[in-house]
Amino acid sequence: MIERRDDHWVWIGGPVPPGSAAVTIGPLVSVRRRAASNERLLRHEREHVAQWRRYGIVGFLVRYVGAYVRWRLRGFGHWAAYRRIPLEIEAEWTARQAR
Repeated sequence: MIERRDDHWVWIGGPVPPGSAAVTIGPLVSVRRRAASNERLLRHEREHVAQWRRYGIVGFLVRYVGAYVRWRLRGFGHWAAYRRIPLEIEAEWTARQAR
C-alpha cells in the first residue's frame, strides 16, 4: 500500500534492505509492515526525504556513501560505519527531538 503524506510517499510493505526497517529514496519511504506505525522511524525517514531535496541525488549519495566508505576504510564494521554517517546522525537527532 502506498500512501501520500505531506511532501512524500510511504510504501508500507515495500522493499527494504535486510536488517533495516525502512529505506528512503528521494520522496519515497519504503517501510516494513511491522514498522509502519513507528512514528520515530517515520520522522527519521522524513528527514532523509528533506536531505534528498536539500542535496539532490548526486549530493546526497556522495555524502552518504562517501561517509560510509570512509568509516569502513578506517576499520569500522558495517553498523559502526552506518551509525557514523552524518546524514544518519542528523536524521536520528531530528527524529528524537519531536515528541
